[in-house]
Amino acid sequence: MSEYNHKKIEENWRAFWEKNHTFRTENDASKPKYYILDMFPYPSGAGLHVGHPLGYIASDIVTRYKRLKGFNVLHPMGFDSFGLPAEQYAIQTGQHPAITTEENATRYIEQLKNIGFSFDWSREVRTSDPKFYKWTQWIFMELFRSWYNKETDQAEPIETLIAKFESAGTYGIQAVSDDDVPHFTAEEWNAKSEREQYEITLKYRLTYVADAVVNWCAALGTVLANDEVKDGVSERGGYPVEQKLMRQWMMRITAYADRLLRGLDTVDWSDSLKEQQRNWIGKSTGAEVSFEVLKEEGNKGGGEDSSVHPFVPSSASPKIKVFTTRIDTIFGVSFMVLAPEHELVAELTTLAQKPAVDAYVTAAKMRSERDRMADAKTVSGVFTGSYCINPFNGERVPIYLADYVLAGYGTGAVMAVPSGDQRDWAFAKHFDLPIIPILDGQKDIDKQADNTKEGRYINSGIIDGLTYQEAVPVLVKFLEEHGIGKAKINFRMRDAVFSRQRYWGEPVPVYFKDGLPYLLDEQDLPLELPPVDKYLPTETGEPPLARAEGWKYTPQSPKGEEKYEYELSTMPGWSGSSWYWYRYMDSQNDQEFADQKAIDYWRDVDLYVGGSEHATGHLLYSRFWNKFLKDRGFVPEEEPFKKLVNQGMILGRSNFVYRLKDSVGEGKTPVFVSNGLKNQYEVTPLHVDVNIVENDVLDVETFIKTRPDLAENAEFILEDGKYICGVEIEKMSKSKFNVVNPDTIVERYGADTLRLYEMFLGPLTDAKPWNTNGIDGVYRFLKKFWRLFYEEPTETRPGRWLVTDEKPTPAELKVLHKTIRKVAEDIEHLSFNTSVSAFMVCVNELSALKCNKKAVLQELVVVLAPFAPHITEELWAALGNEAGTLSYAEFPVFNPAYLVEDTIEYPVQINGKVRTTLTFSVDTAASDIEKEVLANEVVLKWLEGKTPKKVVVVPKRIVNVVI
Repeated sequence: MSEYNHKKIEENWRAFWEKNHTFRTENDASKPKYYILDMFPYPSGAGLHVGHPLGYIASDIVTRYKRLKGFNVLHPMGFDSFGLPAEQYAIQTGQHPAITTEENATRYIEQLKNIGFSFDWSREVRTSDPKFYKWTQWIFMELFRSWYNKETDQAEPIETLIAKFESAGTYGIQAVSDDDVPHFTAEEWNAKSEREQYEITLKYRLTYVADAVVNWCAALGTVLANDEVKDGVSERGGYPVEQKLMRQWMMRITAYADRLLRGLDTVDWSDSLKEQQRNWIGKSTGAEVSFEVLKEEGNKGGGEDSSVHPFVPSSASPKIKVFTTRIDTIFGVSFMVLAPEHELVAELTTLAQKPAVDAYVTAAKMRSERDRMADAKTVSGVFTGSYCINPFNGERVPIYLADYVLAGYGTGAVMAVPSGDQRDWAFAKHFDLPIIPILDGQKDIDKQADNTKEGRYINSGIIDGLTYQEAVPVLVKFLEEHGIGKAKINFRMRDAVFSRQRYWGEPVPVYFKDGLPYLLDEQDLPLELPPVDKYLPTETGEPPLARAEGWKYTPQSPKGEEKYEYELSTMPGWSGSSWYWYRYMDSQNDQEFADQKAIDYWRDVDLYVGGSEHATGHLLYSRFWNKFLKDRGFVPEEEPFKKLVNQGMILGRSNFVYRLKDSVGEGKTPVFVSNGLKNQYEVTPLHVDVNIVENDVLDVETFIKTRPDLAENAEFILEDGKYICGVEIEKMSKSKFNVVNPDTIVERYGADTLRLYEMFLGPLTDAKPWNTNGIDGVYRFLKKFWRLFYEEPTETRPGRWLVTDEKPTPAELKVLHKTIRKVAEDIEHLSFNTSVSAFMVCVNELSALKCNKKAVLQELVVVLAPFAPHITEELWAALGNEAGTLSYAEFPVFNPAYLVEDTIEYPVQINGKVRTTLTFSVDTAASDIEKEVLANEVVLKWLEGKTPKKVVVVPKRIVNVVI
């Protein structure tokens, strides 16, 4: 085939790879392993646009390169196939979500194969496949059967906790648990009933049921994660979301907070990504303080002198616990602020304040936590009518609600110090509350807060006159001696909600007996989704699974006929993605989530490629589950992903047409004016499909056919006979008509061109605009590369095969090895755009040298293969190699000897100005260089018969003649 026919070449090689299982990976422990993984996609109905393959192309280049370097490479692909879109479609149409999911996945696979990715499809996994989620359910069960031992700093089987209870009760127990765990002796434990003992263990297990404030979306009928809520509405569908206290399954991710922080120091991730996780985990060192609430009969709130506390709180008074990183500021507290969702709100609200408090709480429910945290300007709040006591000075402190305090962070309560915190200062000013100076180093607190730690304390009782370093130990000692608090490390991160009130998700392997949760027998896994008549909650508000007829559980041991209710919520979307990389290691195993030998071989992911939007969701949860699996001895590595790279976004290049405003209306002919003339009119810009625009010139005829709502009988004001569209760079979106389908590019230019072009656009991690107009240059490069092997055909004869067995020249070897070194370094550093440039330079230089030597071209084929696998497979076979062996050939070894220069160009200066350049052998003596310079015609011309005063030869650099 002398003509480069990308369609035929690519179709042939894709068929060859599939038929011969070219990319199937064996667990071959005799070879060094390299595990490269892409964050697996959700298979949406829209399919891929050209922005989606960016990360896959990069990972595929590394995959193919590592194979060529002798590694046994695992590069699998699958689908995160549970999700809201398929369920929403099922609600609308009645079609089972599995059908939609299967259709969408089939479409994705077709598109991915068209781009020539070397995935091992024999290992494909889908989170919605019962064979997969059986093991997600099993991991959930292991979490339920475990507790976190602070003493050993790891998770352990619940039986080890029970053994401690049996021998010593709760004495010496250091565990992550609920706050209200009881204390008991061994005798008291052993005297308890089996049910009582079981109930106590529920307070320690790593997954548990609790009331939690969640993002409730009534329209979707489910709880949403924080990253699924944007600006107070659901990311999918834009439905209102409110804060609601609900009974939920939870995961004690907080048990691993410190280890999640420490682990970030051991992985090769970007600093920005690590910082996002550190901020999300939010470790703070400080103290916890208890403020007793005043039970004051007839309290009117705010109108009385509150400078003196005339009451002694009783032991029955409720307490407000506060976590603070600045215990040194406690004498500056002038009010207390609770989150609107705080559990004591109802108890603290006086009758007179109830209408205002109820209205405020309702309004706060409609705002997401993210919105509340981000809104630093708005000051809002409401007085509860109650007071608490500052335990250090007995001062009476009014209690307010404000939505800048979150129920889930710390204790949901803030001791407000307006002289040292700007939000507290603004609140105090708004509600005319005292602003108490506490340090002589504070300045201008009548204008703004000053959070300095400099100076000495004033108005601060037992720490008056002390410095910050001196004061903190005094205050902590006081707290602990009086039983009103303690030093504490706190985390912003909360335990993870592990429930969704939806149908299309993993069923939770739990049934309820007498109100308590119990695990299914392992032999009953997987617990599969039952059929339901609708995918909506029941009329009484229960999750869709409540619609399943006769869906009950009968335990196999002890044997019995009694049937129990299953858990009706399903697992959240992140459950399957929190361990899926292990399933790829041994995807067909029915006996365990993966064979131990396979896990010990592949161990962890060497390179993980995906979007930064998963920083505080998937990446935290997966690290948590991985650490748990390590604790329990199921996996060998603490961190799952050694190196992580976030690919940038490919932005759309939108095109616009401009409609005259006075051509809008019934009976009016729409008029569109070209971009260069639009300033002469009043116009409305309208997005136009980029696929009918080439080099910003609109295909007017096609536009009229495809947009009859806008263009029927339309008139066009043109420039030089063309309609020129406007341009803007935006995110790719159907609504902006700027989505480019990769199938269109592959059909027209080929997958190799698409792969090279996406890499050529810019650094992998940067955002960059797509511009189809620029793809021609890459396509021409591939045709020029082809011409190194085949002569250009003519109308009368096909092109000849040009490759010879002649020995390469030093110049040709220099070009080749310069490229080998550059490309190898670039791939190792994921700098693919500069590799594409290097290929272009290489082909240009070899073309100029008229190089057609097999010794050069065959090695160049191997170097280019990771980037453009189809054309290189074709040429590899044409060079006489066995078809299909290119993928496992050897990457050429760079030889620095070919880059050593044997001659040097010397600029020749005469009185400081360069007049000519002469070339000498690198070993030419300075005296010989001087002789040749003085005999040179150009130099003689500038000497004008004069004898030089001196000639300076700087070896390997320059010659200077002074006259």
